[in-house]
Amino acid sequence: MNEALVLVGRVGRAHGLDGSFVVEGASEAEERFAVGAELLAGADVVRVVERKRAGGRVVIRLDRPVARGTALQIRRADLPPAGDADSYYVFELVGLAVEEEGGRALGRVAEVVPAPANDVLELDSGLALPMVEACVREVDLERRRILVARGFTPSN
Repeated sequence: MNEALVLVGRVGRAHGLDGSFVVEGASEAEERFAVGAELLAGADVVRVVERKRAGGRVVIRLDRPVARGTALQIRRADLPPAGDADSYYVFELVGLAVEEEGGRALGRVAEVVPAPANDVLELDSGLALPMVEACVREVDLERRRILVARGFTPSN
């Protein structure tokens, strides 16, 4: 069985001498790293035994050593629903086709990058689009498409 997994962070640099480490790219959902939370580190199920913050970054210690760079994941099925019909998880946007109003295909979402003012959709075509209401008109997970307003891309 090949379960869908969601990346919630990576094992970063050590923090102290007790096995604690900084979580690189940590999920914003605090409960992912709460004491007692279970994560998948590679193929192993691990449990968070200590959690703190250092310089605004999440620092955790697991119930066993894990190599630096190891992906920390959870099962997609363990995620609560995103909320209302207009809510979604950022990872659900990766791979969606992006289309401009009027039908022009712009590419597919390669990555969603956090930025100070708003997240940015980076497309496989090299375009970068702000995740703001004025730009993103519709996110349709069923049709695997994002519709964006005109005026945010160079014209043909």
